[in-house]
Amino acid sequence: MIDPDLLAHLAAGRHIALISGTNGKTTTTRLTAAAMGVLGEVATNSLGANMPTGHTSALAKAGDTPYAVLETDEHYLPQVLAATAPQVVALLNLSRDQLDRAKEVAMMAQLWQDALRGTEVHVVANADDPMVTWAARDCANLTWVAAGQRWHDDSWVCPECGGAIARGVPAPLERGGPQLTDPVGGGAGVPEVASGDGEPDLDWRCTRCDLRRPEADWTLDDTAVIGPDGRRYPVELQLPGRVNRANAATALAVASLFGADPAAALPRLAQVTSIAGRYATVQRDGRTIRLLLAKNPAGWLEAFDMAEHAPTLLAINARDPDGLDTSWLFDVDFAPLAGRQVLITGDRAYDLAVRLEVNEVPFTHVRSFGAAVAQVPAGRLEVIANYTAFQDIRAELDRVN
Repeated sequence: MIDPDLLAHLAAGRHIALISGTNGKTTTTRLTAAAMGVLGEVATNSLGANMPTGHTSALAKAGDTPYAVLETDEHYLPQVLAATAPQVVALLNLSRDQLDRAKEVAMMAQLWQDALRGTEVHVVANADDPMVTWAARDCANLTWVAAGQRWHDDSWVCPECGGAIARGVPAPLERGGPQLTDPVGGGAGVPEVASGDGEPDLDWRCTRCDLRRPEADWTLDDTAVIGPDGRRYPVELQLPGRVNRANAATALAVASLFGADPAAALPRLAQVTSIAGRYATVQRDGRTIRLLLAKNPAGWLEAFDMAEHAPTLLAINARDPDGLDTSWLFDVDFAPLAGRQVLITGDRAYDLAVRLEVNEVPFTHVRSFGAAVAQVPAGRLEVIANYTAFQDIRAELDRVN
């Protein structure tokens, strides 16, 4: 009431980057802030308060810093873009979230496209996500990152014309080269080229209009991020999974636009460990317990990739921050959990039980996190939980420790 434009006033005079997307915002924000730390003090909200009130609080608390890296909820990107006048906006990915509290994916892409059209902001965008590419492709200043897209189920249909998105040609696609005949990719005769971590690097294009995967400026190989000049930057992270190496590539791309030397930033990325408890590893009763947060189908798919083949606890709630509808569980393929000891808990564990039975994954229902720990042998326990279930488990560990 005292200053309705407080966020804009706090942002004035700072060099600002916004980080947005369905998944990976908090981690990429933390990595970007670390990378930009080579330039000077950085204000950030890297603990996840990603709406305008959180941005206002973070900037006010930080005082007079020359730089700011702000995680931004995808719904609020237009509002925060207008208030903060950032130099750079990073667009990570778009996929389905709980529809009782989130827009449909194509609507979100349209919201982004409308907000960015006609601006001079430099956009760093994921070349492997058709929805992100469509939202960003008309921007005046663009840097493309080959950040990958393991989850495809929200981008089989072109947001421009409604045609089928075809995948399956090795990237980069040679212009005038082989044409796709399988509209969904992966069919007979469609080649795949596996990267070092076993995930295919595939081109994509619309079969009806000119929307297609752009050539990436920043790419990944087994051990390094490769910059636009072809220089390799070996990335050694304490965070698990290919997705976090892709997040690091985005962080380096953003930081470099402010003048940061990626080589100087690498040691700072290696110092990033747990982010608001995510990826934290704790010891309890002879067990090494790792916590993984997964809030939507794409996030669960990435969590399965990060988790080791060890006893695994799945925890599901459906409180307001989670979304009240658990039907999204049927969008997740739980088959990767077959062959390991699986335990389930949480307010909506019975919903999860039905889903696992459909996937023919054996499981044991436990009433609490402590009961799960007691049922697994000494060694490693992977914990994958949605938002409030994750916070419940963190609180229990804090009480014990």
